Amino acid sequence: MRQTYAVPPPPSRTPDPAAGDSAIDDGTDQLRTYQVWKGSNDLILLLLTSGRDPGIIPRNAHPPELEGYEGHTEATMGQTPPFRLPRTKDVVINGMIVKTKYCDTCMLYRPPRCSHCSICNNCVQRFDHHCPWVGQCIGLRNYRFFFMFVFIATLLCLYVHGFCWVYIKRIMNSEETTIWKAMAKTPASIVLVVYTFISVWFVGGLSVFHLYLISKNQSTYENFRYRYDGLANPFDKGLLENFMEIFCSSIPPSKNNFRAKVCKEPRMRVVDDYDRAIRNDDNLDEDGGLTDVSPDLSRILPPQGLEGRSVLHSRRSSMGRKSGSWEISPDVLALAAGVGESKRVISAT
Repeated sequence: MRQTYAVPPPPSRTPDPAAGDSAIDDGTDQLRTYQVWKGSNDLILLLLTSGRDPGIIPRNAHPPELEGYEGHTEATMGQTPPFRLPRTKDVVINGMIVKTKYCDTCMLYRPPRCSHCSICNNCVQRFDHHCPWVGQCIGLRNYRFFFMFVFIATLLCLYVHGFCWVYIKRIMNSEETTIWKAMAKTPASIVLVVYTFISVWFVGGLSVFHLYLISKNQSTYENFRYRYDGLANPFDKGLLENFMEIFCSSIPPSKNNFRAKVCKEPRMRVVDDYDRAIRNDDNLDEDGGLTDVSPDLSRILPPQGLEGRSVLHSRRSSMGRKSGSWEISPDVLALAAGVGESKRVISAT
């Protein structure tokens, strides 16, 4: 009877680079590299979305000239002109009339699909919305990166959620235990499963909604305002052309030079109580008397008060400092009235 002997496998050992052993490639390094690459892509798109000019239109220093206006009335810088500009203008796009509005803040007629952001206080081309999560307006120059950021965030949530369950399954197979005991051995996976399950509904729903907007060539602002409700969309070029416009068209250069030096605007002097106090103090002579009172009163009234009392009393303002308003004491007013009566009697005789 022949006996067969099975050769046992060699014992596993840790590869020693000093001895010339090479590490066994089981695909773990490639998987980790893919994970790092996928996460870094999302961060790069987030930076491109938040740090890029969304398409801000520079403000005008002066309002536009009214067509057909022959007057020469000058408008103050930073203010609307004295004549009334029309609030809207009609622009023809693809054979359809589109109304453009006048912006009082930026002093310009907004181009089509442009809107003024109340948070950034700027007019933005193809304004979509202001995203508080990235801290930036979403417009013509960063909408592409915003959609890619949201879409890759959705894929990342699905990826993390799926591989957490794969890891739990591997624990179950290796230890031949139930799913509950395997989940108890990896609480971090449970936290990630719950977190990604909740997050995917937000970023996934946002991705689907923007896919619909891109297919219709609409912005979020236009969709919520029902601008094309019941009317034809003048910007709709068809499904393929709409996607090509968003992802394959060249991004226009920025209209702003953020590194340029800003010219100082002329300062406007605001007169307050302190300036009035200085101006009133200049009206006093060196001895403290009034120089702008009537000649008869300035000859009669001494610089100091009568019988040791002060003639002029300074009034204090609500801030605690001396104001420039001066009040004449009742004794001086009575003396002035007596002098006036004596003069009238002398003139009558």
